Amino acid sequence: MVSFDTKSYSKKLLHLISWSHWFTFFNILAAIALSSYYLFSEAAPTTLFGQVYLVTTWVSHIAFLTFMSFVLVLFPLTLILPHTKFIRTSGSIIFTIGLLLLVLDGFIYSRLGYHLNASSSAQIISLIQEIAKENNLLYTFIGALAIVILGFEFVVSNYAWKHLKQLQKTIFARFVIFGLVLSFFFSHVSHIWADANLDYDILRQDTVLPLSYPATAKTLLTKYGLFNIEDYIERKNSPLSFSHAIPTYPTIEPGLCLSENKNKAPTNSTFLILTEQQVSIPQLNQFINRASATTLHLTNNIDTGLNDDAWFNLLYSLPSIYQDDILKQGIKPLLFQRIEQQALSTSLTVISDDFSPSSLQDTAEEGTANDTVIEPRWFETLFSDISKLENVSSLLFADKLNNKAAGLHIIYFKNSLAIDANKAAKNNNQYQFELFIDALLLAQKQKVKKDIIWISSIGNLNDETRLNTKPALFIYPQTGKTTHKDVSFNTSNMDLQPTLMNQWLACNVTGNNNGSDLSTLNKDRVIANTTDKGIIIFDKDKSVFVDQNGNFQSYSRQFSSPITVNEDFPLMIDGVHFIKLFTQADKLKSSQ
Repeated sequence: MVSFDTKSYSKKLLHLISWSHWFTFFNILAAIALSSYYLFSEAAPTTLFGQVYLVTTWVSHIAFLTFMSFVLVLFPLTLILPHTKFIRTSGSIIFTIGLLLLVLDGFIYSRLGYHLNASSSAQIISLIQEIAKENNLLYTFIGALAIVILGFEFVVSNYAWKHLKQLQKTIFARFVIFGLVLSFFFSHVSHIWADANLDYDILRQDTVLPLSYPATAKTLLTKYGLFNIEDYIERKNSPLSFSHAIPTYPTIEPGLCLSENKNKAPTNSTFLILTEQQVSIPQLNQFINRASATTLHLTNNIDTGLNDDAWFNLLYSLPSIYQDDILKQGIKPLLFQRIEQQALSTSLTVISDDFSPSSLQDTAEEGTANDTVIEPRWFETLFSDISKLENVSSLLFADKLNNKAAGLHIIYFKNSLAIDANKAAKNNNQYQFELFIDALLLAQKQKVKKDIIWISSIGNLNDETRLNTKPALFIYPQTGKTTHKDVSFNTSNMDLQPTLMNQWLACNVTGNNNGSDLSTLNKDRVIANTTDKGIIIFDKDKSVFVDQNGNFQSYSRQFSSPITVNEDFPLMIDGVHFIKLFTQADKLKSSQ
């Protein structure tokens, strides 16, 4: 280290640089101590090699980041303005901000699973605001923490300045620095080896520390339990599935429904009008103008399912990854459990050209036209009454619609299983769809107690449309007023069950599924679902598909085709958290 005898400029500059080295050294120790929070946010490595790697990469990486703060900020500032008071004050403020950001980043990582970043600023701000609402002392605590850290910086700065000569004579710092440098090289060489040999115990730590190694999508999916570890190690592709047993689907429990409505069944019905063709905005505007109750126009509604997956998302309010295990449990959706408790009726009416005499004869002659759908479909067993009609002519009378027994009535407009060009012309049954809804809305004007009506498409005809939003309409009675609202927040068909349970059956099932009550929705959400090939995530302004190989794709409305986009791991992690809401809620209940 440098000593000085005069007040010359060069001596003064060297003295400041020497001081800044020691000041940075003490901040490295402080940063390492504060960053230990990251280690408790993750499960410990299972191997000794993984544990050694974790410790060495932790201390060396945090030391490197702190040292780079000195090199990039404080050192140039010292060369430009070598004024003692200014540099010492500026250094204290710079490292105070750095340590505060480190603490904030560690907290964000423990709650959201990723570090501070611009693309997820909305989620980070929303988290802080929610915590501030729950705890009024949050900002006071942050202010107190800032004062404590700033006080520490001033103390360290003053100590290093006054005891610089004594510090220059010590040798303990050399051993510490040697250990940090050795740890730095050991951790990097270990990671290179792990990357080549696909050592999961090492690679899963890539996201633990800020500004560390970039992780792969497959590593993250494996880390969060959505990809099989054995397949990951053997570099195989396999459908996404939980690497652990999923919880048992819940049943209606005491306290879930309002006590005064426990045995009081509603006198109105719920109609779900579903079509396999996407519903257009002009169609929904037409329905809104004819509605006689409160309407919610869901402009960014999401449905990524194919065939039976879409029905599982709708009726169970869960992502598709749960489907096989939940259906094996044989427990009805909460909505149908409550309907059964209150002795309400359930009916499924399927409208399709397939049920015309000529189509039935052609199908018998030609065999099954579509082997992707197995008949009867699993959800048909949930209904007490099932009808299959060629058209809606028998359903258009107001008396018949208004005199239906109170309950859940689904009208499903199913595409024809056309297998040649002549029959393909009959595939589009939108005329029947519009005709029935017009009749239903007209019949509602005669009722005092209005029914609840949901209008949307269901399922996707192909993979290309899964990244699109599909507008929907929710019509429900409100006491004393009729309003209209355009809901621009992300919604999905998984929101239907909790909405009906709350608005129609007086039950709160939030936490037992992935949906939210549409009538009280007041913020945007990241919504995600799984497919056999990967995971689809929707944010406020974009949709992304992440395949098993870690490729990110989005959908271009301009070109009407998928496009490759930059990796957005924070968004993917938000999507994973959404998918795991059901399992996390069960863990929370078990711990209480």
